[in-house]
Amino acid sequence: MQTTIRSSVSFTGVGLHSGRPATLTIRPASAEHGIWFKRTDIVLGDSLVPARYDVVETSPLCTMLVNRAGVSVSTVEHVMAALAGCGVHNALVEIDGPECPILDGSSAPFVRGILSRGVRTLAAPVRAIEVLLPVSVHTAQGWARLSPAQGMVMDFHIDFADEAIGRQTRHMDLANGAFVRELCDSRTFCRNADVEAMRAAGKALGGTLENAVVVDGDTVLTPGGMRHEDEPVRHKMLDALGDLALAGAPILGHYEGHKAGHALTNALLRELFATPDAFRMITCTPSQAARLPGAGVGRDEIPAVA
Repeated sequence: MQTTIRSSVSFTGVGLHSGRPATLTIRPASAEHGIWFKRTDIVLGDSLVPARYDVVETSPLCTMLVNRAGVSVSTVEHVMAALAGCGVHNALVEIDGPECPILDGSSAPFVRGILSRGVRTLAAPVRAIEVLLPVSVHTAQGWARLSPAQGMVMDFHIDFADEAIGRQTRHMDLANGAFVRELCDSRTFCRNADVEAMRAAGKALGGTLENAVVVDGDTVLTPGGMRHEDEPVRHKMLDALGDLALAGAPILGHYEGHKAGHALTNALLRELFATPDAFRMITCTPSQAARLPGAGVGRDEIPAVA
């Protein structure tokens, strides 16, 4: 059955790119509501922004949603991943500015907050998007693909010149709370060589060594180093789950990303929905629902490192 959070929970921090203070509150919602963002600082006009793939504005460094009135919410991927990974289908996410707080750079604080409140079952069945035929998108830098699978399965490959990251590959079946146990605490990362360029472009103004893993060659500059030996590729998978959650329903399919990012994953969803024979909407059976991310997950599964 569909779910929502039992009671509201708030998070306060700064936006990774804007550097502005931000407070985000996840509130319960009724069945069939889906996930919507609401800009509480917008007094006049349309303050509601749907968490949907077709309102994403292309950005290489984060995922930004923009409604028809031009009201935006950016860096939504970590909270979207947390909602999907905790099995929350319906919620109103209120935010008092244009960017979600980065917190520690991972989804773990959002996961901890959601699971501290608990998830409530609603009187409506879960519907999912079943991938029937492979679809893919390619650029000069990488590619992404969705193909049929029994649950939500993910493969990701990255390759960076910095030895602290290098080549990393990971395969995961995201059923049975695997996101919470293995991915949610992995933080956003960047190369030290890129920091000045990002800030010159007005990005990463809120980034610190406390909310991002920064590498320089073979050195991890962030105190304490990596939470996992392959934390960067795990974070890429976290981002991909958050971006895929903008499909509007859980996906039963195999996602593969090769040097993929936010823009490629969004392009992949657009390609999927532009190919009617490649998918169908289904009402989940109990066995199918049990294979979705977040099914049956508990607070004790959050990694101690986070």
